[in-house]
Amino acid sequence: MKHMVIDGISCEFENERNVLEVAKKHHIDIPNLCYCESLSIYGGCRLCVVENERGAVEAACSMQPKDGLVIKTNTARLRKHRQMILELLLAAHDCSCTTCAKSGNCRLQELAQRFGVRHIRFPNNKPRYEKDYTSYAVFRDPNKCILCGDCVRVCEELQGQGILN
Repeated sequence: MKHMVIDGISCEFENERNVLEVAKKHHIDIPNLCYCESLSIYGGCRLCVVENERGAVEAACSMQPKDGLVIKTNTARLRKHRQMILELLLAAHDCSCTTCAKSGNCRLQELAQRFGVRHIRFPNNKPRYEKDYTSYAVFRDPNKCILCGDCVRVCEELQGQGILN
């Protein structure tokens, strides 16, 4: 059995694909939006960044676990990084939370509250798109897209269709 240290906790690992899976196995929460165990690694949201003992920052979802690795998941630097990412995502997001069906059950909303994002300093310069009702199976509102890639990967990898991009 191999060991790594996450936030001062010795964590055993064996067949985990990445540091995020090792952390989850040991009940250490690393925030993320685009990681799904049953899908390929995408690493698009960058919320799961961790800091190694030399201060290098890397996404936990694409970082290979290594014997003896020491990382931190909740430094001031990482919290500031995550706040900035959330602000940028929200700046390009249709933030009609009070009328959204997902309000109160939304991971983006939950993370924004958790990291204290109360004000968005950036203008929403993203063009508005029409809602897509062309499929009976999938309804898409591109104005709500956070570029996590989940829909594209599910369509390709689980459904075998590859019709979204």
